[in-house]
Amino acid sequence: MNTRRIYILNGHPAESSLNRTLAEAYAEAARKAGHEIRLTHLHDLDFDPDFEFGGYKKLKPLEEGLEKVLDDFEWSEHVVLTTPMWWGGLPAKLKGLFDRALIPGRTFNTRETDWMGMPTPMLGGRTGRVFMTSDTPGWFMRWIYRNAMLRQLRDQILGFIGIKPARITHFSGASDPKPGNVEKWIAQVQKFGAIAA
Repeated sequence: MNTRRIYILNGHPAESSLNRTLAEAYAEAARKAGHEIRLTHLHDLDFDPDFEFGGYKKLKPLEEGLEKVLDDFEWSEHVVLTTPMWWGGLPAKLKGLFDRALIPGRTFNTRETDWMGMPTPMLGGRTGRVFMTSDTPGWFMRWIYRNAMLRQLRDQILGFIGIKPARITHFSGASDPKPGNVEKWIAQVQKFGAIAA
C-alpha cells in the first residue's frame, strides 16, 4: 500500500470535543498504517480571525500558527477536517482560519483564471475528507437545508483551492448520541484513516 502525507485539522474550538476524538482516532489509525501525519487542533492556535481589510491588496501578516497550518496544507497529499455544524455553518474561529490562511498566491491564483473567470486553484493534486458532526438529521440536511454547509466545505472552500474530491461523512445526533453511536463513528473514522480515505 502506498503511504500518504496526511494533514488533519480538528476544527472544533474547544479543548475537548467529539471532533477532537474523531481527529485523533483517524490520526492513530493512519499512523499505524504507515502514513505520515500532521495534526492541528484549532483550540491550540492563537490568531486574529478577522480578515478586516476586505480585500487582497493589504493582507495581515500571518501569525506563526496560521503559517504552520498553511505549510501543512502545502505539505499534504490528503487533507482531513473535523468540524461541528453550528447555526448552519462553521464555528467562527474555523471560518476565521480559512479567511486568514487560505490566501491568494499560496492557495489560489487570481492572476490566472479558468474559462469562467474563476481563480486557478494552487493546491491541486490533493484529496480531502470532512467529518462533520451536528444534531441535524441527514434527511433534514438534504431536503430542508439542501446540504448548504456540505457544499460550502466541498466546493467553495476545499474545492476552490484544489482539494478534490473532498468527501464528507456526516454524523448526526452528536450532542446526545444514542448508546454505541460514538463507538461506531470512531470505528468508521479509523477505517478511513487506515486507508487514507
